[in-house]
Amino acid sequence: MSDSPLQAISNAMAQIYKNQFGRGPTKVKTYFAGPDAVVCVLEDTQTPAERRLVELGEYQRLRDVRLFFQYATEADLKRPVEEATGRRVRAFISGIDTQADASAEIFLLEGDDGSAASSAPAA
Repeated sequence: MSDSPLQAISNAMAQIYKNQFGRGPTKVKTYFAGPDAVVCVLEDTQTPAERRLVELGEYQRLRDVRLFFQYATEADLKRPVEEATGRRVRAFISGIDTQADASAEIFLLEGDDGSAASSAPAA
């Protein structure tokens, strides 16, 4: 594969969002956040109906619906991270800022030896 692992994850997340919500993000970037975490930031993902909820001030309703769908597709979101990193995802955390139309998908990875985290000291 010619893509870097981070680019492969970004591409997969954009496709999953497109399939799940009917449109993909206009911006997506994935980062390693230390040795055992991957963070994918997605922007401009809201559908016209979701934008209307924002206009109506229904931020919590939109957050609830969006997070419900995120966790309903948890396995689909974890799969590309595991494939790209060669490590199992031990925890998945999803968040959205409905006013900024930005989402973050956070994946905590098992250590290389299958442990909960790497042996690197905490900062």
